Amino acid sequence: MEKRFTIAVWSLLFLAGSAAAQTVYDAAKFIDKDLNGTARFVSMGGAMSALGGDISTMNTNPAGIGIYRSNDLQTTFGLSAFNSKNKTLDGTYKMDDVKGDFDQIGFVYSSKIGNATALRYVNFGFNYRRSKSFFRKQKFSGGLGDFTQTLQMAQQADGIKYDAWDNAFNNDEIGWLSAIGYYGGVIDPVGENEEYIGMYDQGLGSLDVEEHGHLDEYSFNISFNVNDRVYLGLTMGAYDLNYRKYTTYIEDYPGTQLEGYDLSTWNRIVGTGVDFKLGAIFRPFEDSPFRFGLAVHTPTFFSLDYKTSARLTSTVLDQSDGNLYDYDVYTADQLPSRGEMVRPFHFQTPWAFNVSLASTIGNQFAVDAEYEYKDYSFMKFKDVDGYDAVFDFENSTRKMTKAVHGIKVGMEFKPIPEFGIRAGYNYRTAIFEDNAYKDLPYYSIQTDTDYANTQDRHTFAFGIGYRGSMFYADLAYKLDTYNSNMYPFVVKDGHTIYPSARSVTKVTNTRNQAMLTLGVRF
Repeated sequence: MEKRFTIAVWSLLFLAGSAAAQTVYDAAKFIDKDLNGTARFVSMGGAMSALGGDISTMNTNPAGIGIYRSNDLQTTFGLSAFNSKNKTLDGTYKMDDVKGDFDQIGFVYSSKIGNATALRYVNFGFNYRRSKSFFRKQKFSGGLGDFTQTLQMAQQADGIKYDAWDNAFNNDEIGWLSAIGYYGGVIDPVGENEEYIGMYDQGLGSLDVEEHGHLDEYSFNISFNVNDRVYLGLTMGAYDLNYRKYTTYIEDYPGTQLEGYDLSTWNRIVGTGVDFKLGAIFRPFEDSPFRFGLAVHTPTFFSLDYKTSARLTSTVLDQSDGNLYDYDVYTADQLPSRGEMVRPFHFQTPWAFNVSLASTIGNQFAVDAEYEYKDYSFMKFKDVDGYDAVFDFENSTRKMTKAVHGIKVGMEFKPIPEFGIRAGYNYRTAIFEDNAYKDLPYYSIQTDTDYANTQDRHTFAFGIGYRGSMFYADLAYKLDTYNSNMYPFVVKDGHTIYPSARSVTKVTNTRNQAMLTLGVRF
């Protein structure tokens, strides 16, 4: 006998103000930005905050635009090869893709005030850049040991009264992960104490994760040159966020009459943000090219919509009659918003600080070194009215992140005035604590349980450039690499966090990118 069970949810939109959605793992993606911009900027590892004179510096130290003494118009595009190597105890999986990039376009208008006053130049600039690409593919497959995702479903369900399931998806006290597991027959109540158990252990798990989208940044700059000794700048940044994630998680149980389930989740986060950056560059000695820079970035204030839907199909053995039953559970198939639950929220990134040193040697050599600091534990979720009380749980999980330190070094050598050779290195420490995990509150609408703890990030770059009387062209290559530990789910037992190392995927992510900048100065 076969039974088909379908859940159609009509009124979930009314729960948008109270059902939790996003986690610190979602938020960290929007704070961490790629090394991107002009080919010259990238080939020096992004280390130009004290040197200035490049349009991309308005995103790190806005005072760098004050170095300009002529107008500038430029654009950058390139090609990226993404590679993900996923190593589990049961095998190694490689995923590759190649994508074209439109990385940057901008201009600087330089206005000379004169030599009779302290204020020599007032410059204006605009720059668009793709500050983050979310493209990533990851995979896990193998034995799960004693822990399966059904245990996480059951833990989220514990304490729910049995009669509350009649209207589970309209109840903001019930999480979607437990509800979809209950209606899909993979968790069951046990005893009379409102407790639940997962159906099986010793399962085989398979997880496929695809992420797409981008964070685009539009920058508007004004900067000042005072006596060719002090440079000041202000940049206002406007952001356009479009993030998409699709996961498919499958569990099978060998020896149990082909029982198992397939859980697919579609997530999307879209919205806009704004921030401000203040910067200064000082040349303390009149006869020396040495200079140092300081910059501070305000938090980025995002206004976002979280959209999600999920589907679980399962084949389950009914212990009472010995028959197999098929379940097909939709969380939001017929909602007005294209079948998705929509949850608006506000998000605030932490402050960021930058200190840089630079110098030139004659007309042939330039070097820049800088340090950046950003404490991820100061990120903050808020509701649409600006209050964070409803996000107490989400904000409490910020302790799983930590301060991130960044070091950049870059150099440029010109054997002849028209030709430059560049190299750079960019390093950032890990975002998450070693024992961090994706903790979902009991009322969460998230059904994707996977998470990845990224480790230190390294970027190596080099490039060449040509400068004519007006036209210039720059080529850059960068290798961006970092490792992460990915888990398909988490099970908590008191203060112990599972699963064990059995289900961890060791991921090596690399991105090879070639970039070309074309521009004119006049």
